[in-house]
Amino acid sequence: MEGQNNSKRSFAQLAKAASPRTESRPGGPPSRSGQSTGKLPAKSGQGASDQSSRVAHDAGKQPHKGARSTRNQPAQSGQDASEWPFKTAPATGDRPHKGAQSAAKQPYKGAQSAAKQPHKGAQSAAKQPHKSAQSTAKQPRIDAQSAAKQPHNNAKSVGKQPNIGAQSAHNRPPKSASGARKQPATAREVALQVVLRVEEKGAYSGLELNRTLTEAGLSRADAGLATELVYGTIQRLRTIDYVLAARVKGWPAKLEPWVRCLLRLSYYQLRWLDRVPAHAVTDEAVRIAKRRGHAGIAGLVNGVLRGLLREGVAPPLPADLPAVERIALEHSYPSWLVARWIAAYGEAAAEAMCAAGNTPPHVSGRVNRTRASRKDLLARMAEAGVEARPSALTAEGIVASRVGSLASTPWFAEGLLSVQDESSMLVAAVCDPRPGMRVLDCCAAPGGKAAHLAERMDGRGEVVANDVHAHKEALIREQVERLGLSNVTTRVGDAETLAERLPAGAMDVVLLDAPCSGLGVIRRKPEIKWNKRSEDIASLASLQRRLLASAGDMVKPGGTLVYSTCTIAPEENEETVRAFLRDRPDFALDPAWPEETLAPLRTAGALPAPFKGMVQLLPQHFGSDGFFIARLRRK
Repeated sequence: MEGQNNSKRSFAQLAKAASPRTESRPGGPPSRSGQSTGKLPAKSGQGASDQSSRVAHDAGKQPHKGARSTRNQPAQSGQDASEWPFKTAPATGDRPHKGAQSAAKQPYKGAQSAAKQPHKGAQSAAKQPHKSAQSTAKQPRIDAQSAAKQPHNNAKSVGKQPNIGAQSAHNRPPKSASGARKQPATAREVALQVVLRVEEKGAYSGLELNRTLTEAGLSRADAGLATELVYGTIQRLRTIDYVLAARVKGWPAKLEPWVRCLLRLSYYQLRWLDRVPAHAVTDEAVRIAKRRGHAGIAGLVNGVLRGLLREGVAPPLPADLPAVERIALEHSYPSWLVARWIAAYGEAAAEAMCAAGNTPPHVSGRVNRTRASRKDLLARMAEAGVEARPSALTAEGIVASRVGSLASTPWFAEGLLSVQDESSMLVAAVCDPRPGMRVLDCCAAPGGKAAHLAERMDGRGEVVANDVHAHKEALIREQVERLGLSNVTTRVGDAETLAERLPAGAMDVVLLDAPCSGLGVIRRKPEIKWNKRSEDIASLASLQRRLLASAGDMVKPGGTLVYSTCTIAPEENEETVRAFLRDRPDFALDPAWPEETLAPLRTAGALPAPFKGMVQLLPQHFGSDGFFIARLRRK
């Protein structure tokens, strides 16, 4: 969750970072969910019609669903230089802060100069064309031959030319002969357009990718490549900028946004993907540079990429780095976040968390037990040629591969399953509602957990699904109707004041799936690690404590209160629960979770000893999202 600080920071601050070791993705460029599909729906959660694994999960309710105080707050000047001030919030935007309407008001820090404070070279571009555009004799295209003789001259010369690429129509696709804008024709052009809009306009990466893919009409394979390029470039940004800063003088501030985005995308593909030959990657990058810019920019791109190929795309890290910097640079994370995780979980666990955050998320779904059994649905999937297996974590969960989007399958349309992360499915299991009970989900949109609660009640009793956003009530209703659930009612209201509008002490079970920093879902929404800063966590913890206090008032004596987040921050999790217990002696932690829930946690070593009633799931435990769940009982 970002706030309102208006200080400006350029990408140049990120150049202090160093490079991680080589990683490859065998088999070429999969989608971020591990398949060759790039379909990304506009909404996350269970209600989208063609849901990709990256945004299709209940944790994708967005880790910001009810907070209002801090949105898009750039890092303060004293903050670690590794924090990339991406403007975007999480990729799908399904659960924005209550104050999220300000998301588009603050331009991307470091990119704002193109629109508000352009470089001098950009200001005069219309009157004085770039020297390279006037005469290629004055600035010839730097080809592979000249790059071999002077591998970095072309790159270092950037510092002599302010705002490289400013003359090229400010990052817009070219016009056709008729004057109409052409849609991006290739996966790389689509990826470039998306990353550019994320950087310059603060677009949500998932929403922008979905929109651009729909307009471009790419093949499934190319859509998968575009998806991988977008998310991978955002994930590995710190490493990418470190390597490129050593080869391009003035990186990144001296380059126009589209030029640096093109170099980032191309370097990501050269280093981390291996299906497309390196020469083809370089050739297309040069072609795009020519089409958008001029011969000088094409020469810069050509020289930088060929220099990387000649010298090695994965330069080693310095040998004497402290643990925080080594992990942060190797896995491309902000140093403040790595330091926080090392302090809380130790160096080995922190590094495993960072590595897990860079892996594609599973494609997982929840079987609707009121309409099908997991065994029967898995059999139907096998008959259709879909590889799927039972989840090791939850009784209703399945994990699929080579299926693309589960939300585009007939089983989703028939209401037999919902798209949801395995960790998220644990929440309803911990609530353990029984048929006939009255249950409240305080922050319910897009409705995945509310629907899961209703399914576990076999359609009997009542689940009240509340959310602060009126337009999201429709998402919950869509879920309920698709799944054929008759025991869910919806309402709109601020969870902090919900106790003023509902009877006190009337609910058997109350679930508060609270707004949070979302640090557990970085693999699905990689911008989170660049958007967030340490100060956001304290602000969120304050909100969470107020929401939990309100939720507790609605639990009847002997009833259950469950608190969950999709983050990994003690202040938002364990400390919030302990603060609530200090203020409410009529509540106590409840370790009596269903055995079907405890058994896999115990086997994976994820259950603390002694177990008192709350658990922090880390991304490496099951390959699922990082989640925190606590269960309390009112005395």
